[in-house]
Amino acid sequence: MTGPLTGRPVRDSRSEYSEIAMPNDANPLGNLLGGRVMHLVDLAGALAAARHSRHAVVTASVDHMNFLHPVHIGQLLILKSSVNRVFRTSMEVGVKVWVEDLRTGETRHTSSAYLTFVALDEAGQRVPLPPVVPETDEEKRRYEQAQERRAYRLELRSRSKE
Repeated sequence: MTGPLTGRPVRDSRSEYSEIAMPNDANPLGNLLGGRVMHLVDLAGALAAARHSRHAVVTASVDHMNFLHPVHIGQLLILKSSVNRVFRTSMEVGVKVWVEDLRTGETRHTSSAYLTFVALDEAGQRVPLPPVVPETDEEKRRYEQAQERRAYRLELRSRSKE
């Protein structure tokens, strides 16, 4: 068992969430609504954030999303998430969305996003977070790039306050 601020490996936060695209979430073209995909991305990101922090988490920001391919009704969405980097009371989580055609087994990457979460205690106050420990080359790359994305987000935030 690790202590509250002992570093935790990225693999401990890794989460996967799956859901079939159903007709009640379709747009007039018969594809899954982009807003539904965004909702699932938020859920998948929250899973990884909660696994890392072991607290209730709330979404502080979402970076832009691109929709590379439509998701057709009846296809399976597979969302994979993990914590990329922890800052004192916030953490960046990466979420990648795959779609699988259940008839053919073909999978395609359809969306990705970076979200920032904060963990809250029972009183609704931010809590300091344990650091994340990247182990693989890919995790180390995402860890380093998260610092650049954070600087960009903070710059945008300061501009929006003006």
